[in-house]
Amino acid sequence: MGFMRRHWFDLGILWAAIIGAFLLAARLEPLSLLLWMSLISLFLHQFEEYRYPGYFPGMVNTVMFGSKKPDRYPLNTNTALVVNVVVGWLSYFLAALLGAKAMWLAIATILVSAGNFVAHGFIFNIKGKTRYNPGMATAIFLFGPIVVVFFSVVIRGNLATLVDWVFGIPLGIALNYAGVLKLIDLLKDEESTHVFEGRFVSPRTGGRAWKG
Repeated sequence: MGFMRRHWFDLGILWAAIIGAFLLAARLEPLSLLLWMSLISLFLHQFEEYRYPGYFPGMVNTVMFGSKKPDRYPLNTNTALVVNVVVGWLSYFLAALLGAKAMWLAIATILVSAGNFVAHGFIFNIKGKTRYNPGMATAIFLFGPIVVVFFSVVIRGNLATLVDWVFGIPLGIALNYAGVLKLIDLLKDEESTHVFEGRFVSPRTGGRAWKG
């Protein structure tokens, strides 16, 4: 588990490359293609947050939670693994795998991407008084377009039933809240030993520590 806590986002890039190669060789329907691209966008987004530039944990702990221990509280390495891999990877992968057979799940995961677009594009920068935060580039240039195209394809093609919308929208809201914010709250521990290394806490720009 220690290796996974330190390198799950690196493994995500490997999966992104494998799936990308599959998409180049396969001929998929637009909806299926979009959902696999959505999964790839998730891997790339997490890489930006946790590897390069990678200081998302320190930023979110400081800016959103006012933490005095941004290397471990409330977000720590164990929570990051659970939120991003168990919840994120699993839900996005199942949505891509099942496609139109589980349109409600596809809608839910796309709403998670929409939530990330809003959070990284506006909320984090406003709260932190910054022009950039880790995850912002992929949220704007990957999540944003995929969200727009997905809903365009689904609505124009009438691909979702009323039941899909009724279940998908609340589930998307639940994944954004319970699958991220609530899990961070439930797993928080000021004395946690699952600590982020320095590079996860402070931006490298100018050699200055993150101030929030």
